[in-house]
Amino acid sequence: MSVAPVENTASLSSDIFYDILRRLDGPTLASAACTCAALCSISKEESLWENVCSSMWPSTNREDVKSLITSIGGFRKFYADCFPLILNTEVAECQWNNYLEYPEDWTEAEYYDRDDNNDGEVTLSVSDGLPPITSMERERKDGKLWRELCDGLQLSWIIVNRKIKQAANLASWSPLGGQRHWPTDKDFVIRFGSVLPAKDILPCQVVECIIIMKFRMIHPDEEGGVQTTLKLTELSMQLEDMEGAHVNGRNSLLILKESLSCRRSKNYSEVLESCHMYSKVQNELKEEKMRNESRLDRLCILSGIAAFMTFWYCIL
Repeated sequence: MSVAPVENTASLSSDIFYDILRRLDGPTLASAACTCAALCSISKEESLWENVCSSMWPSTNREDVKSLITSIGGFRKFYADCFPLILNTEVAECQWNNYLEYPEDWTEAEYYDRDDNNDGEVTLSVSDGLPPITSMERERKDGKLWRELCDGLQLSWIIVNRKIKQAANLASWSPLGGQRHWPTDKDFVIRFGSVLPAKDILPCQVVECIIIMKFRMIHPDEEGGVQTTLKLTELSMQLEDMEGAHVNGRNSLLILKESLSCRRSKNYSEVLESCHMYSKVQNELKEEKMRNESRLDRLCILSGIAAFMTFWYCIL
């Protein structure tokens, strides 16, 4: 079998290029677009990026979500906004400053509810790649299911602002941590998140966006099933400052709006390092606060003892 040599890419049909590009994932498609003018021109086709977004975020197949993406510039821009993760390198430099005046502009939020066909219920089963669980006692010992969740689960939490035509992914793709949820050993809590800038909004200048997923393991014997399944029981997002206090109301909206235009990175390890640095600084602040409170407690005790001794000295 012989293959005819190709003198240059110009001799190939654009349909062949398109058929090749539509099989690529997002990063590879973006890299291919930088190789030559022909691929760059074809890679601007919205249908290519719609396929990429559909494979990465299946919810983009919904008509209302498609309309939203189109209104902010199309699938190519949506991917460019949401694939890179938010990176904050100012964590180690955060300081507590006085409050400044808030800007008068507000952000716009719109909620897209879950699919009504399944009443919002999300389940994972062995067919989705989860290991079968034959015994809870064995699972407690080897933790195979727990490792599969931490290593294989991915999540995106995307916010969109139609006014400024921008979007951002607040999640960390892979879990940042998690634990078995008390009081039972059948509930799992997985934590995702990112570090968001809060400069000129809060004294700490940075906050943590925490996204929590709670799963409950359903054993085959419990509901008459034939395989182990995990049912999503809770999905929530909250903002917390360095002291662990929730950020609500106007401040939270301003922070989310700021996150739409903050720095991002495609390097997951760099983003993960930033999140770990935040946790390290937060723990150091908590330890310092505990030391200060301990000093204050000792000072109060010594002051009480001195006052008591002075009182009895004056009486005697």
